[in-house]
Amino acid sequence: MTPSRKIVVGVDGSPQSEAALRWAIDEASTSGARVRAVLVRARDPLLPGTSYAIQPHGRRPVADREDYVRLLHTTVEKSLQGKENPPQVQDVVADGDPAKELIRQSGDADLLVVGSPGTRLLSGGVATRCVRHAHCPVVVLTAEIARRHA
Repeated sequence: MTPSRKIVVGVDGSPQSEAALRWAIDEASTSGARVRAVLVRARDPLLPGTSYAIQPHGRRPVADREDYVRLLHTTVEKSLQGKENPPQVQDVVADGDPAKELIRQSGDADLLVVGSPGTRLLSGGVATRCVRHAHCPVVVLTAEIARRHA
């Protein structure tokens, strides 16, 4: 028995990441692959604290993990609506740097799918870093493509 293919897709709530998730789900539906939808929560940065600061202990407030879990689950459910043969989708909420985490998640994947806000990949953003360092092929959906397939 051949193990099924695995497609990892980065989700952040943006239109291009939603388009990337829809694309990954469509691809998985036709190829029999499984999808791992990954939303990466930025680490709670430590800021210099002073007695005059809004956060005197030096912490910038970050949304609760449950908010991220809800956002990812809602996005996945919306993307699966109306699919006749939906693939298995695993929701993963991770903490850290989005590019590093997606690259790490690509280690056991057959394909990584990400969205990109620009039409150029030279900006050094998450998509660029994934293209350069992922352990598998990468599909990048730009904002323009996302608008066409909304």
